[in-house]
Amino acid sequence: MRGVPELTDVTATVCNYNGRAYLGDCLRALLDQTSPPARVVVYDNDSKDGSVAFVRSEFPEVEVVAMGGNQGPGAPRNRGLREAGTKYVLQVDSDVILARDCLERLHEEAEATFAAATMPRTLFDHERGRIHYDGGSFHYAGVMTLRNFFAPISPNGGSPGPADDALDVDAVIATALLLRRDAVSAAGGYDLDYFILFEDHDLSYRLRARGERLRLLPHALAFHRQGTPGISYREGPEYPARRAFLHSRNRWRLLLRNHSTRALLLGLPGILAYDVVWFCFALTQGLVKPWVDGKRDVFKQWGALRAQRQTIQRARRVSDRVLLQALPLTHAPMVRRGFVARVAERTLDLGLRGWWRLVRRWVR
Repeated sequence: MRGVPELTDVTATVCNYNGRAYLGDCLRALLDQTSPPARVVVYDNDSKDGSVAFVRSEFPEVEVVAMGGNQGPGAPRNRGLREAGTKYVLQVDSDVILARDCLERLHEEAEATFAAATMPRTLFDHERGRIHYDGGSFHYAGVMTLRNFFAPISPNGGSPGPADDALDVDAVIATALLLRRDAVSAAGGYDLDYFILFEDHDLSYRLRARGERLRLLPHALAFHRQGTPGISYREGPEYPARRAFLHSRNRWRLLLRNHSTRALLLGLPGILAYDVVWFCFALTQGLVKPWVDGKRDVFKQWGALRAQRQTIQRARRVSDRVLLQALPLTHAPMVRRGFVARVAERTLDLGLRGWWRLVRRWVR
């Protein structure tokens, strides 16, 4: 593309839903990569803002696939994996802008390490000196603890610098990922029943449980813009009701699908303690109904989850004793919390870590 040698083994897919305002910058950044992908395909989740017409008019070299409905980001991502035909698929959300050398760096790292997924360091586009996503770890309570969440970049030490070494991580975030197609397809791709939220946690967990390697490349950069309206809460301070429902449901969906029986039973006091504190938060925010609805919904899914669980556990190669941790919980700073809430969170965090130290040795 544009006179630069292409990476013939990479297809770039863009997941879009009403992202017309951001698509131009996203696509220009993809097409202007130092090593651009062989193809760029926009998968559109039934946008109503003219996204499809815009791409067809302004970017004739970009393919467009209309999904015909909105099943969340997992459906276009999975379809892109199926239809790519290349060794790698670069998956980018339409509100993400890649630095010009991002794909070249990701590709070099993936080729050198045989990683199933390689992610760039994601910075806030409006504050490019602050980290949004930098990989994460699996907490036994069923949440992802995020590295360097909202941390400033400081090349003089203290905070993470722009040229930190690449490293293995347990969890990657799906705003921008270079995926090795065979590994992700063998793991089943994204589970569509999450709709959104925890779907990348779930995929990361299944890949790691199968023994696959996930990499973070801090000197490959992506810049994140809007987030998903009605679900993202970076502007604060109100916590969206839709997000409360999805968090309540999808966290338990992840636990019941993926964690081993011993991890669930031995970790149950901590898992329930997290639920109690989260319920109290929901109560203060007027979000009890979506919290309860989420629990009711996951209970209805138990039959299907049980069958999925058996398949996932049979494919396991790495134990939960290795995968699960109890690192400090991460919270977005704009969520409004009073003194009592902060004390409760701190107490919960200490309790979770203390309990895991006691029981981890018996986890398999």
